[in-house]
Amino acid sequence: MRAMVEIAQHKDGQGVFQKDIAENQKISIKYLDQIISSLKAAELIINLKGKKSGYILNREADQITMADIFNAFEGKMSIVECLNPSVFCEFETKCKTMIFWRNLNSLISSYFESITVQDLMDNNIPEEFNMVFSN
Repeated sequence: MRAMVEIAQHKDGQGVFQKDIAENQKISIKYLDQIISSLKAAELIINLKGKKSGYILNREADQITMADIFNAFEGKMSIVECLNPSVFCEFETKCKTMIFWRNLNSLISSYFESITVQDLMDNNIPEEFNMVFSN
């Protein structure tokens, strides 16, 4: 997510170079290669002018949700394996906890879908999600 915010913040018509993202976010180029590859495959970012140019968002920052970014790396959200549509669970019809897991998965998915890259840039998390944790 930090790499996406880094890319989104460069609105000067110039793309941001991978080496600059790596340096600013304190991550290795090798690891960033994997991140960039997934973001490009999901069509969330593009090269501005070709292979040796910087990256820009492929859509406006307010049109890219945290769910879009999550899905670029993990696919559809499933907080437990049995919620994954490609997994067969022999207990599905008699599972007493399935409703709990589906509801929790839905809450988490809704949260990811409600926050955009622009929200992160503006530090504008919807109030209903702001939580104060105290010791």
